Amino acid sequence: MPAPATPWPRLSHGATALLLLPTALATALACHHLRPRDATFAWDSLQLLQAMAPSPAPPCHHLHAPFPFPDTLLHTNHPQQAAATAHRILQRLFATLSSPSTPQHWDTQARQRLLNSLQHYKHDLEQCLTASGTLFQGQGLRKLLLNVNRYFGRIHDFLHTHGHSACAWDHVRLEARICFQRVDRLIRQMK
Repeated sequence: MPAPATPWPRLSHGATALLLLPTALATALACHHLRPRDATFAWDSLQLLQAMAPSPAPPCHHLHAPFPFPDTLLHTNHPQQAAATAHRILQRLFATLSSPSTPQHWDTQARQRLLNSLQHYKHDLEQCLTASGTLFQGQGLRKLLLNVNRYFGRIHDFLHTHGHSACAWDHVRLEARICFQRVDRLIRQMK
């Protein structure tokens, strides 16, 4: 004989917030080891990005970069979503900047140091996400990550359309600066 159906109690907004609190605390605690690097990661990355191409390509004002950063990615109040979004941006940025088609005039050592820094921070973020059990969960998070993928898809289309020219790569390098600034903001939202 089946058990009588009992309706689930409806939770108030306060109760919902209390249910989300343990997840946010778990993320904060799992990401505790990132704290010392948080303060300098974006600044160091911007410095390495500048050192990578100290003499930019000739002005290429004729190219219009059709990939504005989707600021909707920054509108989250959930530390785990901010961490997962920052992680995905760093994943895609690493994949872009490690491309073999980067310009020959870029400084190889500075580029390698930037890629190493990206790899380490990306790994640290991944560890704190899996430790808190929030890696790639939820519909809202899925939409944020899809937006990151579309954004980087437009960047790769731009590079392909312009034959991976030094001029196109200079636009991408400038866009990477914006990415690091946005990742810094997301990292602050994790706290």
